[in-house]
Amino acid sequence: MPFLYNFLVFISNHVVYICIFIPMKKFLLLILILLLQKNTFAQQTRISRSDYIANYSNCAIKEMKRTGIPASITLAQGCLESDDGNSWLAREANNHFGIKCHNWEGNKVYQDDDDKKECFRKYSSAKKSYDDHSDFLVNTKRYAVLFQLNPRDYKGWAKGLKEAGYATNPKYPELLIKIIEDNKLYEFDRGNKTRREKTDTSKTKQKQSHRKLGDVDNFSITTAGREIKLHNRIKFIVAKNGDTPDAIAKEIDVFTWELLRYNDLTRDSVLRQGQILYIQPKRNKAEFGKNTHIVKEGETFYSISQLYGIKLNKLLLKNNLNLTDSIKVGNVLNLRKRKMPETK
Repeated sequence: MPFLYNFLVFISNHVVYICIFIPMKKFLLLILILLLQKNTFAQQTRISRSDYIANYSNCAIKEMKRTGIPASITLAQGCLESDDGNSWLAREANNHFGIKCHNWEGNKVYQDDDDKKECFRKYSSAKKSYDDHSDFLVNTKRYAVLFQLNPRDYKGWAKGLKEAGYATNPKYPELLIKIIEDNKLYEFDRGNKTRREKTDTSKTKQKQSHRKLGDVDNFSITTAGREIKLHNRIKFIVAKNGDTPDAIAKEIDVFTWELLRYNDLTRDSVLRQGQILYIQPKRNKAEFGKNTHIVKEGETFYSISQLYGIKLNKLLLKNNLNLTDSIKVGNVLNLRKRKMPETK
């Protein structure tokens, strides 16, 4: 509490003069009044949860667009870890997520936590805390599995954070989920800072009819001049000459990072004409009846995963392979069940 510390320093430096000019009883009364005023001021300026969400929802959305971490999860963690921005760490160190120092080379503060005087990161602003929270999850290996989840699966993220060791409280997932659902934070996962308003019922019915059409393969609809088809119960489009991930994402109303993740692509990927691009997450296995694939000339692990609508990492896992392994014409790849490892 810097105020109290500075006040006591002032008192100690001027104690002689104070004792001369102010009677002891009045002096003690003055200290009591100042402390009560400080306490009252702190209570009056406490941040409410709704204000915290309004203040930092935009930060969470920006980080979601940058890294893929659901905005609902980021906001819920901020609310919980910082006591809605009222914790000592949040006020004195701009640390809204309770991230400890680890290999941190920036400013630091110390506070009792699981152990006495643990080291915590200190930031120049709350925004820096939000940025670092995302970078911490992205760059820490034990959280990598979370980025395989559906970007809007906030329940999976909440449970995964606990399993990966973010918090020691066994009820951590339930606490996050409750904050998300009580405050409808999942609405921010759509990428809008303002809450979604009531939509036209005719448009809603039209969207629902599209969903029904999408329950079987060999259906197609056209939107924004694009033909959307279905394969393995996943919607996809075919890239045209000159297409870029950013342009397609904007055209079909998804985030660029979603489109890239759905298709196992990176930021620097160049699209080619005729390339299949899924606009929903790929599945863990091929559709029923397509159990294996015989590799043909020019095929790669990636092209096969796109051909059947299987996540690339799942295709590799089913065949006990790594992305760096070679693939030959005539090789048989499992598409639904995992190949049993060869025994000596």
